[in-house]
Amino acid sequence: MVDTLSPASKWDVKKVLAALYAPKNRGFELVNVPELAYLAVDGEGDPDGQAFQRAIRSIYPVAYGVKFLSKRTLGRDYVVPPLEALWWADDPQAFASGIRDEWKWTELILLPAWITENEVSDVLSDLKRKVRSPESPVHVRTFSEGDCLQVLHVGPFSAEGPLLSDLHKTLMPSLGKTFSGPHHEIYLSDFRRTAPEKLRTILRQPVRDITP
Repeated sequence: MVDTLSPASKWDVKKVLAALYAPKNRGFELVNVPELAYLAVDGEGDPDGQAFQRAIRSIYPVAYGVKFLSKRTLGRDYVVPPLEALWWADDPQAFASGIRDEWKWTELILLPAWITENEVSDVLSDLKRKVRSPESPVHVRTFSEGDCLQVLHVGPFSAEGPLLSDLHKTLMPSLGKTFSGPHHEIYLSDFRRTAPEKLRTILRQPVRDITP
């Protein structure tokens, strides 16, 4: 990630990478996502189940621990980025058909460029020392999604279906694109406290050109 702010500024991904984290487009647009580092928790099963909730309870204390460590020891403060998740299934039909027990996922929270695995390791060690280790393993994952089709969806998660169906069956074929990574969602709203009709979610699909 390009670090465009001075050390005295409070880094906010919605300002630094506005096109990726603060889009306004309600129709799909092509964006390019560079290599970024994230806190990550892997899991599987129904997103309304206990595993997904354990992952949320695990990733946030680490995210805020890293933020406070950065401010205290590095002199660099930042806004903790929103929760994200990658979604897929070994059998694509299980995902498309809503067989949620077979879904796999990775919860993510973006890390600023100056944060390394050393800072994350220090926070995990501190939590362990305080007998507050995460319930689910939290690790650092770095990857690049490259070209993606992305849209801002406003409304309940249940209303995403027609939008994604049009993306997969109409828009991607018309552009000569196919899948190059799992479905990616970025939760700009706290879905535990926000009315479904007011949820704001970025839907992102990595794509590549169809090979003849």
